[in-house]
Amino acid sequence: MKISGIICEYNPFHNGHLHHIRETRKNGATHIVAVMSGNFVQRGDVAVMDKLERAKLAVRSGVDLVIELPVQYCLSSAENFAAGAVWLLDSLGVVEELSFGSECGDIKKLYNALGTIQKVALSCHDEIINIMEKGYTYPKALNSVINGFDSQTASVIAEPNNLLAIEYLRAMIKFSSKMKPFTVKRTGTAHDGTVTSGNITSASDIRSRLVTEKSVPLIRPYTTSLWGDALESAMRKGEIASLGRLERVMLYKLRTSSPQEISLINDVGQGLEHRIYGARMAGSLDELFFTVKTKRYTMARIRRIMISILLGITKEDMKHLPPFGRILAFNERGRDILAQAKGATSIPYASSIAKLSQLGETAKRFADIEIRASDVYGLSLGTVTSAQKDYRAKIMIDME
Repeated sequence: MKISGIICEYNPFHNGHLHHIRETRKNGATHIVAVMSGNFVQRGDVAVMDKLERAKLAVRSGVDLVIELPVQYCLSSAENFAAGAVWLLDSLGVVEELSFGSECGDIKKLYNALGTIQKVALSCHDEIINIMEKGYTYPKALNSVINGFDSQTASVIAEPNNLLAIEYLRAMIKFSSKMKPFTVKRTGTAHDGTVTSGNITSASDIRSRLVTEKSVPLIRPYTTSLWGDALESAMRKGEIASLGRLERVMLYKLRTSSPQEISLINDVGQGLEHRIYGARMAGSLDELFFTVKTKRYTMARIRRIMISILLGITKEDMKHLPPFGRILAFNERGRDILAQAKGATSIPYASSIAKLSQLGETAKRFADIEIRASDVYGLSLGTVTSAQKDYRAKIMIDME
């Protein structure tokens, strides 16, 4: 029995994800546990389909157990996203391997890049700050400095999946994890790309086709029939989410927030609260995002911050690692994983958010944010769902 872990969003699942799962199996994994983003995702957006539906489909697509990544970690930097997910996998106590995609497909190159990043971050701190003061983001400033003396590392960290893979390695070192890293070389189209390669395209391209063209047949060649059918059903029932449907509530929340309140929100710093507050007269989300955005603050970061304002996610909320793991779906092999983990876990794992919320003050805060996020997410669907859905959620146990 070899248990491997995957960190994912499946927003939505496509043939590239299927390839990753198959390669993880080929590498010896008999059981796979996935830590998956919930109803909000790291690019600063709503998930295209509800988390419980995506978890159910994930189990029927090759994953055995799905654990939810808390929303504050979904709506954070790559470093925090990776740390929260790695923590949840490592805390199970039985995951032997972390499997992830990367453009380079080479663990040694990724470790070397991490070493260079850590060295440059310390030795060239002032130079990085000087570049940032010209209006550039930290990653771009760091890449610029590294490119000056190590072009190979610069080319590695220029790719988004490589960069996220490096953050996974950093988190594994931070937690002294016993998991072994395994990477699958990313094939086909680029991350967030719109050019297809054979039967593979990016999740971003699939989402774009769903939202702008509202046509599932156009994306069927790039996903499985299971997910194609599910997306078509969700489209028909008004269960495809769109951030645009939250436009008025997001604008309302900003217009009724003070600079002091905004300054407490996660990832807001260096006076950014004043820039955000100054954009409160915007008449649309697009106007709001573009008013706040600069070379220093990426669009994804601004979108994450705006959603965090709506959900009330503060800097204080990021001072705690996930105090529990919430189970969203599993099958017979997933039950094997949970049985083996019994007595080995360092934090509790359960499916009931109500029970998990009773584990202490921090657990209650995590649960409250998650419930609020699901309530707000319900407003982003074509057919609005009722509040408190997380309390009534039925997880999927697939014993077929």
